[in-house]
This record gives sequence, C-alpha cells and structure tokens, in this order.
Amino acid sequence: MIQFKTHKMLQTADGKLPLDVSFTIEKGQFLAIYGNSGTGKTTLLRILAGLTQAEKTHIEVANEVWDNSQNKIHLSVQNRSIGFVFQDYALFPNLTVKENLEFALQKNDNTQIVSELIELMELQSLQNSKPQNLSGGQKQRVALARAIVRKPKILLLDEPLSALDDEMRFKLQDYILKIHQKYQLTTVMITHSIPEIFKLSDKVIILDKGKILKEGTPSEVFSEEKISSKFKLTGEIISITKSDIIYIIQVFSGNNIIKVVATENEIKDFKIGQKVLVASKAFNPIIQVLS
Repeated sequence: MIQFKTHKMLQTADGKLPLDVSFTIEKGQFLAIYGNSGTGKTTLLRILAGLTQAEKTHIEVANEVWDNSQNKIHLSVQNRSIGFVFQDYALFPNLTVKENLEFALQKNDNTQIVSELIELMELQSLQNSKPQNLSGGQKQRVALARAIVRKPKILLLDEPLSALDDEMRFKLQDYILKIHQKYQLTTVMITHSIPEIFKLSDKVIILDKGKILKEGTPSEVFSEEKISSKFKLTGEIISITKSDIIYIIQVFSGNNIIKVVATENEIKDFKIGQKVLVASKAFNPIIQVLS
C-alpha cells in the first residue's frame, strides 16, 4: 500500500494555490488523476517521485517511509523504486533503442529483462535504431520499456499519450495495460481522457484547485451524473460489461456517458476504443459502428 499526504503552495497564473492532497493506493492498483490544467497534477507526481519537495509531506510505500517532512526524511529519486514516463520521451539521442534500455539497468541487474521488454513491446526490428529514426508512438514504447527495466514499485505516467493520434493512442493503451498486468505494477497516470480512464484504471481521483474533488472507480466518479438521454450522437466505446444475459456498452460522447444494452450476438461487432454512432429507435438507443 502507498500512503500519500502532502501540502505545498503552488504559484499559478491566477496566484498562489495550496496543493493539499491525501490518498492511498493499493499494491497493483491503476490510479488515474484527472483535472483541469494548473490544478497540481504534475506537481503531485513529482512529489511522489522525489523530484519536488513540499512544505509538509508523508509518503510511505510498502511500510518504507520515502518522505516525512516532520522527521526530515527525504529519499532521493535514485533511492525510490519508481519508473517515470514524461510527455517528451526523454530518450538519449546518441543511444540505440536497446542501449537506452540497457542504460537504465543498475549494476548486477539481470540483463534478460531488456530482451524480454523488447519482445513484449514489439521493438525487435527497432532495437538497433536511434530515437531520431523512430515515430512518436515508437519512442513512447521505448520510454515505457525503459521505465520498467528495474521493475519499479510504482510506474508514474504524466500524460504519456496526449501528443499521439487516436489510432496510436489506442495501441499504446494496450501496451500500458499489458506491462501493468504482467509486472504487477502499481501505476499512477495523469490523463485528460475519460475513455482512457475507463479502459486502464480501476481508481480515479479528480483534482480541482489543489484538492481532491472526487475519488472512486471510473463508473462511480463519472457515470452517475453524466448519463445522457440525447440520441444521434457519435462517441467512443469506453467499457463493455456483462449483466446477466445482456451486455452494457458505455459510450463517451462530448461530456456525456451513454449506456446502451446489447445482446451477446450484437456485442461481437464492438470493442473498447471504437468510434460509434448512438441513435434512437422506438425510444430505445441503438449503437452502430462508424466506418
């Protein structure tokens, strides 16, 4: 379990803003942090990583104290078991893909993890290429692989997919979920995408003006107040769940989440991340794949 509590005064475009946040994360959980720009999301990640210090902080990971301002405990970044993926990839331009991963190894680490990650992230044909010869999606795969070379206790993702197009973003979401599950990571991700939250996370925190506005499962946080009765809308499938003999498809459109009932036979046409049209027929919503 991770216990996190911090208080830090932020300087924003609108003046001073106190970041005052407290939460816990269970081992193996995938936590998404959602909120407007300037609410302290990135600062929160940096405090957890040890890159930024706060006036008051207590961070405990698996009964190990990483930060305690009262007792003047502050573990350096190097002594925290974290992997951090930024928006700008931060790869070494003079090293190949494989060398970037190997550079992240510590002395006496098993080098087998590098080959394993290259295969898992489907980087075999790119392992001898340098970053300038890679696409944005390929660079992000390398950055993700490098972040988990040391099998960190916590993986921190700061909007890693925000600069990618939809098709590449969906693919990278699959990679993130795959490595989260395979290496049993505890993952914390900042994102502005509600569909991404539904696909990846099992817990979400909404941060607003430096404070937690709401937290819970994605359905608890978003669905309750945003069920739409409007029809003829396009959107993106964010979840498909079975309920007795039927299936419930949740579609995110604009600021609304629409729930549509489908049969087992109909469900074969749909998958998470797919663009769809939701329309009405005899007052019952129907869903159709967009070509």
